[in-house]
This record gives sequence, C-alpha cells and structure tokens, in this order.
Amino acid sequence: MSFNWSEYFNLAQELTGQTTTTAGQEARQRAALSRAYYAAFCQARNHLRDKEGHVLPVGGHVHRYVRDQFINSTDPLRSQIGHDLNRLRIDRNTVDYDDSVPTLNTMIVRDMTFAQ
Repeated sequence: MSFNWSEYFNLAQELTGQTTTTAGQEARQRAALSRAYYAAFCQARNHLRDKEGHVLPVGGHVHRYVRDQFINSTDPLRSQIGHDLNRLRIDRNTVDYDDSVPTLNTMIVRDMTFAQ
C-alpha cells in the first residue's frame, strides 16, 4: 500500500502542538528512522570536526566524507560505525522518498538498535 504523504504534515502539526489529531504509525516510524540517521550522522560529523580537527566539506558532500572517514578506518569498530551509518542513510532515503516500504518494521528494529 502506498504511503499517505499528508500523514507527515499531520505529524508535524502534532509535534508542534497545532492539532489534537494524531498521525498514523507509519508516519511516526518513517520520521523516527529519518531522525535516527541525522542523530548518528551529526554525532559522527561533530566528532570528526570537534575532536579530530577535520575541515569538513560544505553541502551534501559532507555526508559521504563523514561515512568514508569511518568506513576507511583501520580500526574495526570505527569502520563498522561507518558501515552502519551508510545503512542508516540508505534506509533514511527509502523512508523519505519511497511510496511503499514493505520492510519498514524490520528497518526500524535494526536501525533504532544501532542509533542508540
């Protein structure tokens, strides 16, 4: 079944206290997964910038740069963080753009575990 994109607007209204109507579960799950990616991405980005002194590219290129810094590390844990971040990015793109996401529940369980 195709996602009703107006549910995102319902969720936005709900989150800002502008309505008493509640958004559907799929809108909540999609938004949660999208926000989980940005939480992980921004933490990784800020670590590179603030702790390691990286000068980050501007615009959308920063996402690839951050992922690559972790993926290409010789430290296995750091490399895994990069791969997990990449998977979160792919899933975020899916929930933000695809009309139908049959694996949404599986993605939520997997991605929300990593994002902690």
